[in-house]
Amino acid sequence: MRVLSVVGNRPQFIKSAPLSIALREAGIEDVVLHTGQHWDPGMSQVFFDELGIPEPAHRLDLRTAEIDAMTGPIREIVEAERPDWVLVYGDTNSTAAGARAAAGTPVAHVEAGLRSFDLSMPEERNRIEVDRLSTLLLCPDERSAAQLETEGVPGRREVVGDVMADATRLFAPIARRRESPVEPPYVALTIHRQQNTEPERLRAIVAALGESDRRFAFPVHPRTRAVLTAAGIELPANVLALEPLGYLEMLALTAAADVVVTDSGGLQKEAYWLGVPCVTVRPSTEWVDTVAMGANVLVPPEGIGAAVAAARFPAGAPALYGDGHAARRVAEALYA
Repeated sequence: MRVLSVVGNRPQFIKSAPLSIALREAGIEDVVLHTGQHWDPGMSQVFFDELGIPEPAHRLDLRTAEIDAMTGPIREIVEAERPDWVLVYGDTNSTAAGARAAAGTPVAHVEAGLRSFDLSMPEERNRIEVDRLSTLLLCPDERSAAQLETEGVPGRREVVGDVMADATRLFAPIARRRESPVEPPYVALTIHRQQNTEPERLRAIVAALGESDRRFAFPVHPRTRAVLTAAGIELPANVLALEPLGYLEMLALTAAADVVVTDSGGLQKEAYWLGVPCVTVRPSTEWVDTVAMGANVLVPPEGIGAAVAAARFPAGAPALYGDGHAARRVAEALYA
């Protein structure tokens, strides 16, 4: 069996690491295609180097997030490679382009069935489209599988768990042995979503950070840095700007933080698995169980300071999104 794995940005590189190991152990040939949606070395190559992901057989190096610009080149590679499956991850534009480009090859979608129910988010629109294009729907939990049934999505549903939980299980012990890149105490901060990088919205977030009495460690995404520079937004003295971090450094930063403030879906889960309370600067989340358990709270920019001050990780929080062995179940589902 041959699988064409379509990846293009930071979360997908992380998800592909444990799955690549499981595919190889199952005797499945994993042909990796890198779209180039993230091309900065700090957002791309460092993950291949750190996590032992096989070097991509195909690097498109498109340096774009435009779905239409990616679809044609991916389709050419699908037709040349003739894989048994096109494997796509999550909800990015690379995910949507890979599913559209499959050209009759069955699509397997990792993280199928997640919904934030916020159609203003491009990620939500991508999730819905990709699920409907997929033959195999690899769900992280029963809630997402039930959502697909409710929507009448026709693919085969398999509840496998979350491959990011696999990555955390494998790599968190290594990360914890590293020193955090910032001396505690601090709040770990990431902001990169399109909605939050609109200049006025970003200005409001930065103002709220400046009003807090906490110190923030902020690995700055290239998109966010560009907006900060273009809009002339200066970070306050209590916000320490960092270059983008590799996965192990980011895990170490998160594990040693008092609180996480983010708009990242993946970091909401990682904070939960590491036992760190999370404040999410979004009106909705696809990871609703982290909120239901009291480990995560959704806030507008002006609510950041109060939420950080009140943040506590709940005692006795249950395991969420599988047991850290999702990748093996994905390989079994592909064979089935």
